[in-house]
Amino acid sequence: MLKKVKASEAVGMVLGHDLTGVIPGEWKGPVLRKGHVIEEGDIPLLLRTGNDYVWIIELGEGELHEDEAAERLARAAAGPGLELTPPKEGKVLIKARERGLLKVNRELVDQVNLRGDLILSTLHDNTPCEEGATVAATRVVPLVIKAEEVEWAEELLGGKKALELKAYLSKRVGVVVTGNEVYYGRIPDAFEATVGKKLERYEGHLLEKLLAPDDPDVIAERILALKERGAEVILTTGGLSVDPGDVTAEGVRRAGAEVISYGSPVLPGAMFLYALLDGVPVLGLPACVFYHPTTLFDLLFPRVMVGEVLTREDIRRLGYGGLCLNCPSCRFPICPFGKA
Repeated sequence: MLKKVKASEAVGMVLGHDLTGVIPGEWKGPVLRKGHVIEEGDIPLLLRTGNDYVWIIELGEGELHEDEAAERLARAAAGPGLELTPPKEGKVLIKARERGLLKVNRELVDQVNLRGDLILSTLHDNTPCEEGATVAATRVVPLVIKAEEVEWAEELLGGKKALELKAYLSKRVGVVVTGNEVYYGRIPDAFEATVGKKLERYEGHLLEKLLAPDDPDVIAERILALKERGAEVILTTGGLSVDPGDVTAEGVRRAGAEVISYGSPVLPGAMFLYALLDGVPVLGLPACVFYHPTTLFDLLFPRVMVGEVLTREDIRRLGYGGLCLNCPSCRFPICPFGKA
């Protein structure tokens, strides 16, 4: 319902129409938009643009303005590690409070959006985020919405958040670089120049790097040594193809680790190995990590670094969206790779 009110008495009320301002010969456009909640500082602007009176929206019983509705929806959807911006033009942004991995409950997001007049727009599940990154936004379709619609969403999301940012855990990472060619100095070790650069991005700290020849018993010995020295994550590099001389997988098994998944439907990263050694994740990285800027490692290592224990199903489900396009300039994670 619209009501005519003196501008000087309209503070706190909701503007029912756009207001146009004009600078002769230079500019003409809206100075305040429909739905704006009038503030004390707006009064001089209203008077200067000839609006001694304005038409405002009177909220009926059980109705919410779009700003309040969007804010309440965002508050209900946002879980730990996230914060809200103040409403602006009917929209509230949800941002990362720190660096971490965004987790999205797709089922809950779909339920909210299928309702009709509620909007919850998000990034993909498992997106690595920097501090301050926008991860989602909320708004409602009408300018005024029934409070019961937002209350429905609040009840749906109560106790189970649609969005959460998991902070990276500071973990000690041990590395076993395998292969006779590196062990005997025939080619230089490229770990620090490639994979090593990514550890710090996810709060991983290199505890120690050991070299091993193509001998499964030595590889097992190196893995166990790193575990004894306090490694919380162990990476092995190379030696994972089907060639008879590639024995890294056997070395992981001889160390006593349980191989959860060997092979993945992700390219690059088809020969990836994931195992658990008394609860310590062991990630077997195929040689592709040394020449592709983005591989399966970039999809799974962040999840390990927020404390997730992966299952075979987690890895096998990555085939949908698991084809890297090998773009000339890699923009991961702002790309389709790894997005379900």
